[in-house]
Amino acid sequence: MLTVTKPAPHRLDVTLRGALDAEGMRAGLDDLLEMAEGIVGGRMLYRIPEFAVPSLGALGVELSRLPRLLRLLDRFERCAVLSDSAWLRRVAEVEGALVPGLEIAAFPLEAEAEAVAWLDRRAAA
Repeated sequence: MLTVTKPAPHRLDVTLRGALDAEGMRAGLDDLLEMAEGIVGGRMLYRIPEFAVPSLGALGVELSRLPRLLRLLDRFERCAVLSDSAWLRRVAEVEGALVPGLEIAAFPLEAEAEAVAWLDRRAAA
């Protein structure tokens, strides 16, 4: 399941839990794109408590929305990734090094308060 909430005008929280099929991916990405409208200098908290490889249908849905998802990145300055999986945290940090203008930091799942504090800090001038 991919759920998206907007706890503040500049922040989205995304939770990815378990296996994702095409319909779940479609609904989650549609929510993400809709809720991101109008955000400038945004922050994203991405929780991954249980990761499972998405279905082929889900991957197809994601690929079909890829241009819009890439443009979405310009709306965000920081993303904190919470996961108990060390390899997922490492992938997130590598992705942060590859995406210009987006800082990504990864934290263990139980470090949500630390992740939110990092998101809320202003970038050093």
